[in-house]
Amino acid sequence: MEYMNQSTPSQFILIGLSTNTHLQKIYFVIFLLMYIATVAGNVLIITVVRVNKRLHTAMYFFLSNLSFIDLCFSSTIVPKLLINTLAKDKSISFLGCATQMYFHLALGGTECVILAIMAFDRYVAICNPLRYNTIMNMQICIQLAVGTWSSNFLNSISYALITFQLPYCRSNHVDHYFCEMPPLFRLSCKDTLMNEIAVYVSGGLVAVCAFALTLMSYVQIISTVLKTRTTGGRHKAFSTCASHLAVVCLYYGAISFMYMRPRNSYSPKKDRAVSILYTVVTPMVNPIIYSIRNKEVKGSLKRMLRK
Repeated sequence: MEYMNQSTPSQFILIGLSTNTHLQKIYFVIFLLMYIATVAGNVLIITVVRVNKRLHTAMYFFLSNLSFIDLCFSSTIVPKLLINTLAKDKSISFLGCATQMYFHLALGGTECVILAIMAFDRYVAICNPLRYNTIMNMQICIQLAVGTWSSNFLNSISYALITFQLPYCRSNHVDHYFCEMPPLFRLSCKDTLMNEIAVYVSGGLVAVCAFALTLMSYVQIISTVLKTRTTGGRHKAFSTCASHLAVVCLYYGAISFMYMRPRNSYSPKKDRAVSILYTVVTPMVNPIIYSIRNKEVKGSLKRMLRK
């Protein structure tokens, strides 16, 4: 590793996924195709919800929010990954690194809360169907969305400050394919334990609260569905939740491994593999899951493609 005399480097070097030239070309093609699929899928979902007036409900309003988050989340990381995979110069400016990490954390936190709100929406629809339009009216939905976006983007400023005020005198080589807190903490010549505790307590509080709301919503949903006497009613109720539940499990599984684990279990190779799940795979898979499992979305897509 290259040791530095300055405490604040002007740029970082992203090691990337592999130094093997042959593998780099394969990775470039794979991630390019995945990024194209991500953009196309999420833009289609947003467009379908926007065009079809029958989809102007709370459920699809938050689904379009989720698609926009996935689109932005992937675009924050994948284009730079594609450039660095083939380029000889794999550097990213200090400001560029801070900006990438800020948006990655802000969008990640926003996604956690939006998924929780979507679970609550399904709880109201299944457990309190007669009050659904009153509880989940569009004014409340907009307020929830604005509150979620603004609070997470403001909260992420503290994460960026905690990370980038550290003295980086060990090296400027980030053993990752994008700027993320764990590998950046390991470049500092200062003990980062208190920084890590502050970040994990603050970020963990958001994630745990969002997950708790999601879990409570599904406990109530399952309890209500099991009381339903008809098999058709049970199947319909579970089918409306299956897509969301699959997305929640995939997303929380990846971020839990990344952030909620002992400090001494850090492994660059494992971290890169798990990070691919929630930065590349999840944003691509989400619109596929929702469109395959949802008859209204599938029907709207078919009609739109015919036109």
